[in-house]
Amino acid sequence: MAGQSGDETIAVIDFETTGMSPAMGSRATEIAAVLVRSGQIVGRFQSLMNSGAWVPPFIEAFTGISNSMLAKAPPSRAVMRELLQFTRGCPLVAHNAAFDRGFWQAETAQAGADADPAHDFACTLLLARRLYPQAPNHQLGTLADFHHLPRSGRAHRALADAEVTAQLLLQMQHDLRARYAVALDGAALTHRHLCELQRTPKAQLDRCFLSPDRRQKGRLRVARPV
Repeated sequence: MAGQSGDETIAVIDFETTGMSPAMGSRATEIAAVLVRSGQIVGRFQSLMNSGAWVPPFIEAFTGISNSMLAKAPPSRAVMRELLQFTRGCPLVAHNAAFDRGFWQAETAQAGADADPAHDFACTLLLARRLYPQAPNHQLGTLADFHHLPRSGRAHRALADAEVTAQLLLQMQHDLRARYAVALDGAALTHRHLCELQRTPKAQLDRCFLSPDRRQKGRLRVARPV
């Protein structure tokens, strides 16, 4: 599904969970994925996930997801396998992706499924810190208000948060195309660019759009004589 021709499909995902880390025994309780292609949302997936894990009261109050709701939900294994099929071949995006990546990998393993090599993560939190240093902070809700993004549903539910993250991604793609139009020279802005941008210091973001040859020339120009 992914490509360099401008029709790349990116899956924006969000987990709700019983805690902060699968390494501490936490499990996913809900997953959503929103497909973004050519500047618009083109698909959605959402499901509660019953892993048999217990939801602590403070997590229930935070997310609105109760143990009684999960008792009626489909098994986590089946949900994850369906999700992997829905996102097959798509690179991934999440807000604070380190959190979601951990649960993505853990739930994939719990489902006994093979990892998809296309499922690299880009992080809208890391990108926002580089692109919008003027924002009050880089929490998802703050960025949604900062950019006047459309929102629906309850915050801290997977589909509502994935939808807002998808809208933030679309805003970022628009701003990057405008800011680096000359460097892109009509080429597609891809997930690869996002992954590189999120690792690059703010003062050097333009280098992410240079060809390897042009980057080498740039290094030679600034190199000091020995």
